Amino acid sequence: MPTVKNPILSGFYPDPSICRVGDTYYIVNSTFAYFPGVPVFASKDLCHFRQIGNILDRPSQLPLGNDGMSRGIFAPTIRYYDGVYYMITTNVSFGGNFIVTATDPAGPWSEPHYLKGAEGIDPSIFFDEDGKCYYIGTRPNPDGVRYNGDWYIYIQELDIKNFCLVGDYKLAWKGALRDAEWPEGPHLYKKDGWYYIMHAEGGTGPSHAVCVARSKEVFGPYVGNFNNPILTHRHLGKAYPVRYVGHADLVDTPEGDWYMIMLASRPCEGYTGMGRETFLAKVTWEDGWPVVNEGIGKLSDIQEVNLLEEDALPESDFYTFHNRKLDAHFVTVRNPKEDMYSLTRRAGKLALKVAEEVITEPTNASYLGVRQRSYHYTAETRMEFTPKAGEEAGLVILQSEMASVRFVVMEENGKSVLRVVSFGDRLNGGKTQEKTLENGVILAQAALPVESVGITLKIMQKGQQLSFWYAPQDMDFSRIPATVDSRFLSTEAAGGFVGNTIGMYASSNHAESENYALFDYFVVTDL
Repeated sequence: MPTVKNPILSGFYPDPSICRVGDTYYIVNSTFAYFPGVPVFASKDLCHFRQIGNILDRPSQLPLGNDGMSRGIFAPTIRYYDGVYYMITTNVSFGGNFIVTATDPAGPWSEPHYLKGAEGIDPSIFFDEDGKCYYIGTRPNPDGVRYNGDWYIYIQELDIKNFCLVGDYKLAWKGALRDAEWPEGPHLYKKDGWYYIMHAEGGTGPSHAVCVARSKEVFGPYVGNFNNPILTHRHLGKAYPVRYVGHADLVDTPEGDWYMIMLASRPCEGYTGMGRETFLAKVTWEDGWPVVNEGIGKLSDIQEVNLLEEDALPESDFYTFHNRKLDAHFVTVRNPKEDMYSLTRRAGKLALKVAEEVITEPTNASYLGVRQRSYHYTAETRMEFTPKAGEEAGLVILQSEMASVRFVVMEENGKSVLRVVSFGDRLNGGKTQEKTLENGVILAQAALPVESVGITLKIMQKGQQLSFWYAPQDMDFSRIPATVDSRFLSTEAAGGFVGNTIGMYASSNHAESENYALFDYFVVTDL
């Protein structure tokens, strides 16, 4: 029996949804204002997941505008019925709730079918035994919101061929607690003649929980489980190493076993830099109700799975640029400009345009990153870049437009200098330091050899401490004199729903430029 170490998807992979087709399991996650949207993962053993694509990989599917990083795509659900894959989600930046379809989960996926009259967020769909399809989502209390989070879960029939809601909606469930806050992320299931609503409530923070209700009729009335919540870590205290547990989905195996995936966060020194990750738990059924990790009642570090182990290689964290297609793990902030990067301008290199946009504003800056997956890692790249006045390029750790750290080559008095620049930082001196820029505070600086053409940049994180290393062409690594406390790059400090990404960046800081930064490779190595 194979075992998997939780989380099964490390890093910023929140709001997971899962479905099984034959012997293969597919997971999707929220991406908010990152592009492309909604990664899709596949596995045959619930242990080894590989990314097979991104569902929303065209700007026409995912218009984002200049909204903040915690806008965009909320809570996707993936389902399969009669030869077709369905992904339903909310774009809170444009259009609301919509469905895309595909016959192959790796894509291509259709253009969005926007659902007129589908109020609220967090949609899911359910196909009943008679072929009817139902929409379930969450919306503000139609009688008026009395308090923050006064929402209802509702159900409505959905014409899946014409992508339109049918008839009237039914307010089906308000949550397990009296005056529950934020009943959200609902899914609808049917087992042994019962319809089940499983949902999250309590908000996405310390009070997050998974609850369940059931009914003999699809529209209710629904009665809550007396043992609700069926999963939460809110009673374990702030020091517990896994918290914010909630937003779950269920899946069964061909052998009749059941499993649950859900989001949770792993703080480091009390702060969460990786956002919300995807975890796995075993589910059994007692008296017609799901029980999570029987006898344990919380998430386990190691989870046994009653499936044959898949013979699979781990996905690589070493990215080169010899192919004409960018690796599916890379994301940009919002919709990228068409000329943002090129894989053909210089053979074997990524040419990143030095754009006017900056990473510290809600724009589509020239940035390509991957998710931070550990609190102990190095991120490294080799870059060729000759900056002109006001330009910079290098590495960035990005929480949002509100918080970031840049390790970049810049121009100063006609020469290239290397700088560590923080933005939104109140832990490393903040605005009290003398060396300030329009979009950040210079924490440290080093001169570069005039004869240097290329430079290797490396950021090392150990716990919450960041250090910065550089090696000009044909030289050994040197450490720049700065140690940065990264706690300000966290949900607790910066807010929002996203986790950190790490990547390559180039900007002219609002000036016109035709310059490019060239990158040989990008690699993230766990320590």
